[in-house]
Amino acid sequence: MAIYILLGIVVVLVVWGVAAYNGLVMFKNRAGEAWSDIDVQLKRRYDLIPNLVSTVKGYAAHESGVFQKVTEARSQAMQAGGTVEKAQAENMLSGALKSLFAVAEAYPDLKANQNFLELQRELSDTENKIQASRRFYNGVVMEYNTKIETVPTNIIANMFTFTKREFFELEEEAAKQPVKVEF
Repeated sequence: MAIYILLGIVVVLVVWGVAAYNGLVMFKNRAGEAWSDIDVQLKRRYDLIPNLVSTVKGYAAHESGVFQKVTEARSQAMQAGGTVEKAQAENMLSGALKSLFAVAEAYPDLKANQNFLELQRELSDTENKIQASRRFYNGVVMEYNTKIETVPTNIIANMFTFTKREFFELEEEAAKQPVKVEF
């Protein structure tokens, strides 16, 4: 009788171990998929930026410093690897794009240009998709990291060397501050 109880406990432990392992693999793969969604949106953003810069260049040719800053930030963002480096490069690119749009504000003809308006709309849409992808990625990473750190799945995670993933976080202090509205 004792042998059956012992055998039953072993079977339950094996089933639980397989389920825990499969759950960790599922979360790891979902985090990878979420990261790939971010990459797709970032690629779209990288493709839009040269068109936007060339449109603004036509109206504000003497603002070459801003164009160079955007171009360099875009190149750094495209070459960045890893979650933290990519997040830092993306934050720099977002800041450079803000400078570009600030330049555009000084040129009323540019603001009325249909091509510029379309590029600005597409870029804004892409930024929204990037934010949604970041939120999804961070949500999946939070679940994955929680599984790795909590008992009893941390036993399986340690046995098979599942490692924590990093969040895609905002580094720019100004972006973390609430928007002030003044009248």
